[in-house]
Amino acid sequence: MREFATFEEKLSAWTAESMKSVFGLDESEIHLGVSPTNNEQFGDYQCNAAMALSKALKKAPRQIAQEFVEGAVLPDFIDRVEIAGPGFINFFLSNSAVAGYIQSLENDAKLGAEPVGEGKTVVIDYSSPNVAKPMHIGHIRSTVIGNSIDRLYRFLGYNVIADNHLGDWGTQFGLMLVGYRAFVNEAALAEAPVEELERIYVASYNKSKEDETWREKAKTELVKLQQGNEENRALWKKFIELSIEEFDTIYNRLGVKFDLYRGESFYNDRLPKIIEQLEAKELAKESDGALIVDLEEDGMPVCIVRKSDGGYNYATTDLATVESRIEEFSPERIIYVTDERQQLHFKQFFKISEKLGLEANLVHVWFGLMRLPEATFSTREGNVIKLAALLDEAEARALELVKSSSPDMPEAQQKDLAKAIGIGAIKYTDLSQNPQSLVTFTWEKALNMEGEGNSAPYLQYAYARISSVSDKYKAQFPDSDLNRYPLVIEHELERRLAIKLARFPAAVSGAADNYRPNILADYLYDLAQIYSSFYSNVPFLKADEGVRESRIRLCRSIAAVLKQGLDLLGIETRDRI
Repeated sequence: MREFATFEEKLSAWTAESMKSVFGLDESEIHLGVSPTNNEQFGDYQCNAAMALSKALKKAPRQIAQEFVEGAVLPDFIDRVEIAGPGFINFFLSNSAVAGYIQSLENDAKLGAEPVGEGKTVVIDYSSPNVAKPMHIGHIRSTVIGNSIDRLYRFLGYNVIADNHLGDWGTQFGLMLVGYRAFVNEAALAEAPVEELERIYVASYNKSKEDETWREKAKTELVKLQQGNEENRALWKKFIELSIEEFDTIYNRLGVKFDLYRGESFYNDRLPKIIEQLEAKELAKESDGALIVDLEEDGMPVCIVRKSDGGYNYATTDLATVESRIEEFSPERIIYVTDERQQLHFKQFFKISEKLGLEANLVHVWFGLMRLPEATFSTREGNVIKLAALLDEAEARALELVKSSSPDMPEAQQKDLAKAIGIGAIKYTDLSQNPQSLVTFTWEKALNMEGEGNSAPYLQYAYARISSVSDKYKAQFPDSDLNRYPLVIEHELERRLAIKLARFPAAVSGAADNYRPNILADYLYDLAQIYSSFYSNVPFLKADEGVRESRIRLCRSIAAVLKQGLDLLGIETRDRI
């Protein structure tokens, strides 16, 4: 077993082996391990195997539990075991074992998390804005959820390839090309490139609705682009470069980094080959001039892979993308983070990938849409909030709070703190919810800076408060060496904190395995709440020597977990708030 095996891992291994030994069991499909209890009155971990074994052993669950407890030799890290209800086996860890485990993690960079991803590559496809369109609030979910999953997998040892699959190809670029030449304002382009490109597109689109010749010009320019016309390719590349440059300003503010920027166009040369493969395997057939894959036997409608005009659909591009990623990276899995509206598309192209023999573990992490209280965001309705404006407003509101609470703080430090609080609040509002939930956006909720409830400022403040305690200790006892004093668990709140700390690896793996950063967010909030009770009810600096140092060490471990956990959510911490 690994060096920093968790109590759940060690206890599960012991219960499984002991169950087999006591009852003479062979390998069983029944889960014989333990899981954390939700109520500390019923122990720290619970084994429910007695109920599952009742039929096979032809005994009452409680009798099975009793025989197990009487026949097994408890491991030394268990203080006692109790049987509850119909046959639940409840284990209570010894305080000394818990203290020893927490102390052993002080020098572990992973805080007990197992590097399960070593030697494995994961591709994560997220954010994916369209070229020549500003990022708006609708992009926030894919970006921050994807980035947190990205961070979680890197933390667990995976080689992560974060790929921003840009929308950089399609019929809209014909309109962009003719529109740019007719409507561009060079001064506006220099000042706000993507907003000007969007204005150009809207103007060109509107003209195409009124003018048939304009539509024909756009089609002509698109064909020239597709055929490699140098002038059109140069303009198209300019659109992409200007867009990426502006996107990066948003990503830098959000602390998001990508390994690749590969748009749809990157895979164009592969599309004919994909069609050939589909036809060779007799998966594609003609229908009204288009080429389709019939998925009715798989419970889905047909999927168009080549349109009647010879153009390719998103499914074809995505198939080519999978093929390319398999060849280049040999990934253990490929994760796509998009909104709920694309569920059918991903089910279809995943199924076609399987039929083509593209061996890849494809995962679609879909999330609920973000709405305003009165409606869904819509460009046509004019109620889309630009992402840059959202972040500006977040920082501005946070700065007001910082100035009122810390008026003597240097201005540069106030602005730095406001950035951490404001951006953190926006991210956490999203990440603290199940990704599949619908999010109704309100400024009041997103920018709740009061430090109350399940919010980023609350967690950031908890971390800062611990840092303050540690600084006060150093000031009062400058020559003290904390490491000379063992960590001892005696008080009930110390025990609750230590048990919670020991469950950090499970929170991380749970969030990663389920693609749900909110599992980690919930864990951090619970930890901060227990710490708040501990801070209010247990003496620190005024405690006796030894007890005092032990509690400061415990605080130090809590701070490390809060800081690391928030970092995995992409949220910054500061020592002072």
